[in-house]
Amino acid sequence: MSISIVIRAFNEADHIGRLLYGISKQTFPNPEVILVDSGSTDGTLAIASQYPVKVVTIEPENFSFGRSLNTGIAASSGDLVVIISAHCYPVYPDWLEKLTQPFSNQNIGLSYGKQRGGETNHYCEHQFFKNYFPDNSVLQQAHPYSHNANAAIRRELWKRHPYNEDLTGLEDLAWSSWALESGYEIAYIADAEVIHLHNETYQQVYNRFKREAIAMKQILPNSTFSFIQFFRSWLSNVFTDLNQARRERLLLKKASSIIIFRFMQYWATYRGYNFAGKIDAQLHQSFYYPPGILSHKNSKPRPINPINYK
Repeated sequence: MSISIVIRAFNEADHIGRLLYGISKQTFPNPEVILVDSGSTDGTLAIASQYPVKVVTIEPENFSFGRSLNTGIAASSGDLVVIISAHCYPVYPDWLEKLTQPFSNQNIGLSYGKQRGGETNHYCEHQFFKNYFPDNSVLQQAHPYSHNANAAIRRELWKRHPYNEDLTGLEDLAWSSWALESGYEIAYIADAEVIHLHNETYQQVYNRFKREAIAMKQILPNSTFSFIQFFRSWLSNVFTDLNQARRERLLLKKASSIIIFRFMQYWATYRGYNFAGKIDAQLHQSFYYPPGILSHKNSKPRPINPINYK
């Protein structure tokens, strides 16, 4: 099966070169690479021009997460479409092979891989990655969770059901829910590992979780997130993270970050669920353009050396 890789990017000059270099080192030969640029003003496009990349553009006023994906996939030709964020990069040279391997089973409609953070990620985000992306694969996942920072889908299924262009986020969850309800299976592949870099201010953390909460309310209109749920979620997650930081002997160093990050996360979720404004292009732009569902298990060592990015 042929493979296309779709990358969404906006001002990713700090990261895009590393991702494209990692793609060039993959054991899968010559995948098609599509870069969907939504108005970059830095060196993103100049760096991308150094690699065999097809660039398509989407105007900022037309941007949504789903629309940018649909634009990229429409410009691709592969039987399988791999989706990766511009600020991610693969750890191993067989990332592409491992991520697409499950599609030998005709019932698989989507696969997604492990994510880990880097030095610039908040401590709480490292805990999120460990909880949601464990070290053991699940080839027949029983729930619709997926993540488009590191995922692959069948192009023929996308033709039947493109990504929702109206959502403020969670277009991946909406699509994987449709795939599961349509009788297709979802595979989580721990060996298909990427580093997912964030260097967010607390305001950016707030914006990210608020737009995802607005999207969840769009997907599940009857769902709720009360002030009591905000308070309980904040306290319980702060307690869990503080306890983990204590075990790692990082409590004094990370305590304030944990308290603030979790507050921003759940306060934004509360505000997003109770958002009563108009969901339009202006709202999409305000979010994107800046001024434990699986148990954690130990993994086996991998008999392959990681890519040397130095």
